[in-house]
Amino acid sequence: MDVNLNSLVFNASIAIMRSMKTQTHAPTNPSSILSPSEASRYLDPVQLAALEGAFRDWVKTARRADTRESRKRIFCIFLLIRYSGARLGEILGIASREQLDLTGHTIRVGNDASGYREVQIPPHGCLEIQETLPPSETEPFHVDAGHVRRKFYERAEVCGLDKAMGSPNVIRRSRAVELLRSNLPLPVVQKMLGHSTAGLTAGWLDFSDQDMRRVVEQVTQRESNIKTSARNSFVGKVTCILAGDIQSVVTLATLGGYTLTAIITNESADRLSLQPGTLLTAEVKAPWVMIAAGSTLPATSCANALKGTVIRILSGKSTTELILSLSDGTEVCALMTRPSEEALALGKGDEAWALIDAFSVILRLQE
Repeated sequence: MDVNLNSLVFNASIAIMRSMKTQTHAPTNPSSILSPSEASRYLDPVQLAALEGAFRDWVKTARRADTRESRKRIFCIFLLIRYSGARLGEILGIASREQLDLTGHTIRVGNDASGYREVQIPPHGCLEIQETLPPSETEPFHVDAGHVRRKFYERAEVCGLDKAMGSPNVIRRSRAVELLRSNLPLPVVQKMLGHSTAGLTAGWLDFSDQDMRRVVEQVTQRESNIKTSARNSFVGKVTCILAGDIQSVVTLATLGGYTLTAIITNESADRLSLQPGTLLTAEVKAPWVMIAAGSTLPATSCANALKGTVIRILSGKSTTELILSLSDGTEVCALMTRPSEEALALGKGDEAWALIDAFSVILRLQE
């Protein structure tokens, strides 16, 4: 089921990237400086999320404790490359946990001979790394590089990707493209990734370490705001638009690997300039979310059904707020009457479904 979903997300993402190649970029977008050969081999946010999920599932399925620790080490290496854009050799060369300041959201890569480079990573990435970090104090990532690459290739194939797209270099480049598309200046990205292109050295002089830290912090903080934004809020890319006489059916592939369907007017679709690849935020008000108890999907006319686990129930005199946590950590909040809560008879830890009608989904452009 998960593999099929990841394959669908991958196929949709390939269609998105093909359509993006034919578009012209505004001069103010730093990503337009990338040459076609560089830009053609990278993973978009949906594919990166699917790959991260494949690593997470791989860790969970380990039966032995030592196997789980070994897999967590590989997963942690992936996370560090994915969020820092560092080279595989730089991550494997981290000699001590002292180089990882996860509370300060920075890591230091390099060595005494070549000098160290401080790289910022987003807060949500730090939390994930902290949970998977090996317990060893010295040489926490002392792993054979060939072994790491093989495991990266395997996880890519599980997602339905070509194994070459799981290369550490592709993941590193994907991070660079991700930052550039967030309008982080190219010289800052190059300095962050440790590039040494002579033609851009003069441009680097305009960015002191303090300037770079401030600009990168703004972008990474915005990333965390997207990932940990308000409940019932999903970030994703448009994969399909079916236009009718009055309304359009819009399908999104979210960063968490879900598919959401919304129905909006053709006028709204035109105003948003929707097309495959458009990055949107889908929002649903809590009173519009219906809850169905049980692990089996009930018969429903709702276009969106999201399975989760009850993590909180806040009961008032007349209404109840119930919060589900989806598999990717997204929280979905529903409001209902007390009689409805009593009829569901749900408790913390129970499985349930959030049912959302396509007409209840509000779309807005992601800034």
